Amino acid sequence: MSVTKPQGTIMGHPKGLFLLFTTELWERFSYYAMRAILVLYLVDKVKSEGGHGLGWTQADAISLYGTFTGLVYLTPLIGGWIADNFLGQRKTIMIGGALMALGQFTLALPHAWLPGMETEVFYLGLFTLIIGNGLFKPNISTMVGDLYEEGDHRRDGAFTIFYMGINVGAFLSGIVVGSVVAYYDGNYQVGFLAAGIGMVLSLIIQMVFAQKLLGDIGTVPAAKLEKERNAAKGQVRKEPLTKIERDRIKVIMVMGLFTIVFWAGFEQAGGLMNLFTNDFTDRMIGSWEVPTTWFQSLNAMFIVIFAPVIASIWVRMGKSEPNSPVKFAMGLFFLAVGFLFMMGAVVEMGGDPTVKSSMWWLVGAYFFHTIGELCLSPIGLSMVTKLAPLRLASLMMGAWFLFIAAANKIGGVVGSFIGHGGAKEEQLANAMSIFAGIAITAVVSAILLYFMADKLVDWMHGAEDAHDHTLEEAVEEEIAVTAEHEAMKH
Repeated sequence: MSVTKPQGTIMGHPKGLFLLFTTELWERFSYYAMRAILVLYLVDKVKSEGGHGLGWTQADAISLYGTFTGLVYLTPLIGGWIADNFLGQRKTIMIGGALMALGQFTLALPHAWLPGMETEVFYLGLFTLIIGNGLFKPNISTMVGDLYEEGDHRRDGAFTIFYMGINVGAFLSGIVVGSVVAYYDGNYQVGFLAAGIGMVLSLIIQMVFAQKLLGDIGTVPAAKLEKERNAAKGQVRKEPLTKIERDRIKVIMVMGLFTIVFWAGFEQAGGLMNLFTNDFTDRMIGSWEVPTTWFQSLNAMFIVIFAPVIASIWVRMGKSEPNSPVKFAMGLFFLAVGFLFMMGAVVEMGGDPTVKSSMWWLVGAYFFHTIGELCLSPIGLSMVTKLAPLRLASLMMGAWFLFIAAANKIGGVVGSFIGHGGAKEEQLANAMSIFAGIAITAVVSAILLYFMADKLVDWMHGAEDAHDHTLEEAVEEEIAVTAEHEAMKH
């Protein structure tokens, strides 16, 4: 993009990268803090019964959670279009961030201020969050790429740094919001207030330093510049899809179906697994009880620790490195292993809900889910950019996010099978059935995809050809690809 870029670097990167890093860190803190307590708030008792929640059934709460996270993946398609065609990225981010802060503060309004309107105000807060997220999410990571000229070797390293910001924010969110809620005797609205403060910090940082550190980046709508460029070159004639292009699109569609299976299982973290942690897990360490939301930080911590490890393993395997469909199948297999740990937690309880399961089952489950994510997450967006015809790249990316949106909604429906407030014994039995069902589905999908892998690679028509890199270059590139997916996934 031909815009004025500011001078000055830190650690060899433009100073603007560290502004975007900090902006995203606090925005992700805000989102994940809210996500960590959303279901817990919904199922907590209403105020008249001594609680701070809305008194929903677990099934309704998890279903709503699935709808919310599904919409979180749909609205960025609109937000990206608005930024590209009308407002530019910077204005869109500021408007989106302001709406997200407003949404968090709406959720934080004390019930005593809203007699009889608690549910309506809650929906208003969620709606505002969804719209704000749609405006913010797709544009911040795009600006990271705009800091560098085409072919700049620092771009991969930049996304690696940005990726750390995402996961530092996600890690801190569960720890901070859980501690705040516990300190205020289970008042979840204080947690939403903390999330809103995080979003305000993100906005202030962007507002104060953007012009100085980003220059004109993100101020001009990308589509305007692109139209001017195309006009200078002459209109490009529309052409029908070739056989190679059709085959590559088929790969995207097939892999999209398997991505639904993975993310529908993975997203139980904020729903069913969150409730299981709260109700059926022994979280005591001596006389201190670990807040439920702290377990939501495990995924971010494991990603930061193991992303370089997984990336280096692929590189060291050399020509034996699995192709993308096989890595995808491995991701599904590790997802299933994670749910075997959840089944182990239920078995340990022996059907008695008064017997709490060890928290180490949860740690194991989150560990294997993260390893599965690291096998799979670099594939998604990277594969779309490699396989989609250039003239259909945006359309195919939109289709890919539709798969993930569907996965989140399906995950909510699956998790809701825990039941509508039945006996604890019934909920425990239902949880066992859900964990087992997801594990079996993931294993069957992994096996099916493994045997389809060679055919899918054939349909890629050489898009997976290997290139020689040093170990350091290849690890950095792998982490950067993971980072770009994390930026959009989260």
